[in-house]
This record gives sequence, C-alpha cells and structure tokens, in this order.
Amino acid sequence: MRRNTTTAHADVESLADDAKALLAATGHLAEEKVVEARKRLTAALARGKEAWEHIQNRAVAGATATDHAIHEHPYHAIGLAFGVGTLLGFLLTRRH
Repeated sequence: MRRNTTTAHADVESLADDAKALLAATGHLAEEKVVEARKRLTAALARGKEAWEHIQNRAVAGATATDHAIHEHPYHAIGLAFGVGTLLGFLLTRRH
C-alpha cells in the first residue's frame, strides 16, 4: 500500500513538473489560444494540488481515527478482524 501511494505521489509530482515546464516554455507566446490554454492548465494544476492535499488530509484523519478506535477497543478490533478474515476465508474456499 505504501509503495502504491509513493508511486502515485511521484507520478503526480512528475505530471505537475511537466506541466510547469510546459508553462515556462510557452511563456513568451502571446497567441490567444496559447494564453487561454495556459490559464486552463494553471487552474487545473491548482485544483489538482488542492485535491491531492485534501486526499492526504482525509487519509491521515482516517488512519488517526482507526488508530484511536483500536487503542480504545483492542479486543473488539481483534474480534472484528478475526470475523472478517473467517468470513472471507469461507467465501473464498467455497468459491473454488
């Protein structure tokens, strides 16, 4: 899971860097279509950064809440994990 998050983060950063490089390379062009495309790309980068930060904040909040719940009710958490594992095991072995 951590590897997927790291890979996704690297991909997003690479895309943002490429977009910023494109904006820098076309900075001297003043054609109407180029200017409009630059504005849209800049807005999209801002929205993407904001969405990425929101997702990161929600993930941290979820992990914190889960950690708190497990520390507050450790036996319930163990029982729930055992029950879910048993149910999944039953369903997967029944399928084959």
